[in-house]
Amino acid sequence: MGQYTASQRKNVRILLVGDAGVGKTSLILSLVSEEYPEEVPPRAEEITIPANVTPEQVPTSIVDYSALEQTDEALGVEINKAHVVCIVYAVNDDDSLDRITSHWLPLVREKCNPSLESEADGVEREEESAGGSGGEREPLRKPIVLVGNKIDMIEYSTMDSVLAIMEDYPEIESCVECSAKTLHNISEMFYYAQKAVLHPTSPLYMMEEQELTPACKKSLVRIFKICDIDGDNLLNDYELNLFQRRCFNTPLQPQILDEVKAVIQKNVPDGIYNDAVTLKGFLFLHCLFIQRGRNETTWAVLRRFGYNDQLDMCQEYLKPPLKIPPGSSTELSHRGQQFLIAVFERYDRDGDGALSPDEHKMLFSTCPSSPWSYSTDIRKSCPINETTGWVTLHGWLCRWTLMTLIDVVKTMEYLAYLGFNVHENDSQLAAIHVTRERRIDLAKRQSSRSVYKCHVIGPKGSGKTGLCRGFLVDDMSKLIGKEFKTNVVHCINSVQVYGQEKHLILRDIDVRHALDPLQPQEVNCDVACLVYDSSNPRSFEYVARIYIKYYAESKIPVMIVGTKCDMDERRQDYLMQPSEFCEKYKLLPPHLFSLKTNKKELYTKLATMAAFPRFQAAWILFYKHRLVQLWESAHLRQFGLMTEDPKLWWKAGLGVAAATMLGFIVLKTISAAGAHSR
Repeated sequence: MGQYTASQRKNVRILLVGDAGVGKTSLILSLVSEEYPEEVPPRAEEITIPANVTPEQVPTSIVDYSALEQTDEALGVEINKAHVVCIVYAVNDDDSLDRITSHWLPLVREKCNPSLESEADGVEREEESAGGSGGEREPLRKPIVLVGNKIDMIEYSTMDSVLAIMEDYPEIESCVECSAKTLHNISEMFYYAQKAVLHPTSPLYMMEEQELTPACKKSLVRIFKICDIDGDNLLNDYELNLFQRRCFNTPLQPQILDEVKAVIQKNVPDGIYNDAVTLKGFLFLHCLFIQRGRNETTWAVLRRFGYNDQLDMCQEYLKPPLKIPPGSSTELSHRGQQFLIAVFERYDRDGDGALSPDEHKMLFSTCPSSPWSYSTDIRKSCPINETTGWVTLHGWLCRWTLMTLIDVVKTMEYLAYLGFNVHENDSQLAAIHVTRERRIDLAKRQSSRSVYKCHVIGPKGSGKTGLCRGFLVDDMSKLIGKEFKTNVVHCINSVQVYGQEKHLILRDIDVRHALDPLQPQEVNCDVACLVYDSSNPRSFEYVARIYIKYYAESKIPVMIVGTKCDMDERRQDYLMQPSEFCEKYKLLPPHLFSLKTNKKELYTKLATMAAFPRFQAAWILFYKHRLVQLWESAHLRQFGLMTEDPKLWWKAGLGVAAATMLGFIVLKTISAAGAHSR
């Protein structure tokens, strides 16, 4: 997939207006026939110039206006349909020049209606996106080109008078003097009109102040930060060359680079520092481009970084279409992870392997806002440096993994803000991996995913929030007695499943009342963890009812967990005790859990159940009671494996798995031999 750039208009519509007799129709006919027409009709028919004969390679329609044949209502419609209006005056007629300000410019402003223009284009104008330039905006106005015709009839220029008008009307993009009779500047006139649409000046530059507009400056500051790969607030030769390649598909020659630096140094003393371009120098360079009429250069840069004509981030750039089949999920691809690692390392200024609040804020300075709260979200939902409380690289990747699973559109949006499209020279789709459908995983009894979602469900006071938060810390006992004030729904960390790193997301399902029904999005997950308080005799009933109502007939693996097992276990006030319930419904025995014991095998069990749905043979390694039976029957002690040996369960389980496979192969061979003999 090639580089992605925000698209510009796919066609241009030019309308010529002006007083009768100024030569509007003659200009159009002279352009088309390349000679002055002897007979001129009251109004020329609309013509369309093919893309291959226009400088910008865009099909261009040219529309004439005649007060004799058209009403004011028709003129209003044409003004709104047009992308640019050329106001023609006769250089030898002062009245036609005066009427530019007294009649035509006010008329165009009055008739201009953005909603009608959108309907004429056949598309709705984009809403201002979150990535827009922000702040107060000038009202959207139709670009204007002032055209002085009949220059062949006078010996002087009217440019001084026209330039004075331009200072009062920022929508005037340019002015040109020409002659329909001698064909002087005819092509240039229509080129300026086309350029006013494709590369307008007013969104970029304020003529009166001789400065970049706030919106343009804000956009270029973001671009500078993205291109500053080493984060030193300078663009060195390597970064400038990369910028040139990404925007213009060509390297920057050393001689030209030296000349550019010399121009900056001459005009902005602090525009160059240590032979590198500063932000001031970068902004001056674009200001110079615009002053010299090279708007297309700045626009090429802005569009490469996703900006539209209103200097908002294009929705198609931020949110490219992504097809996700039913039952599939979304994860970060290897390229997506590598990009995010590079971004983290760029802003980890002190190299301590963690993002401080200031570093985190600076990292997202190229975005409209941070995608999450530093204090109440990422520090509560992901692993952090427990000494400083700052977000580690592991926690950083975990938070992005979480967002990619639950809101992939937001992930793509923020990847664009951070510059993925430019640095990777590709769309954000390259950063996303769409997994195969869940039904295929169930059929194969093995999941190809690396991110699993576990819903933790239980009555209030059962300890499910502590169970979720314990997943993030090294010492769970520190959470005992702690009040969890922030309303964090998800907790994510990585676990090892048969030697492979997987991410497990625990979602704390909020239960307000025992009789409240669960919504489908609260039930559907990769594995369900039903939690009850083993010290509360009335706690298990809720879990049992939830299982029977929502999970007994589903294909979702379920683990029943009894929390607070460090306290006295109470007999449950239910028809069956938890162990009997699990045996009846062919569930694995309840897992007893306590923050005080700081044992984390529960999380590995949950991830394993999610990775191998409907394949309980793969879960055997994580159930000690099964291996104790094997221990006693096979007398494993004679091999020197003590019950305290932490590797015992792995070794025994692998032995059982190997024996099972060997028996299967032998049985298959015997069956095949018997069939052959018959």
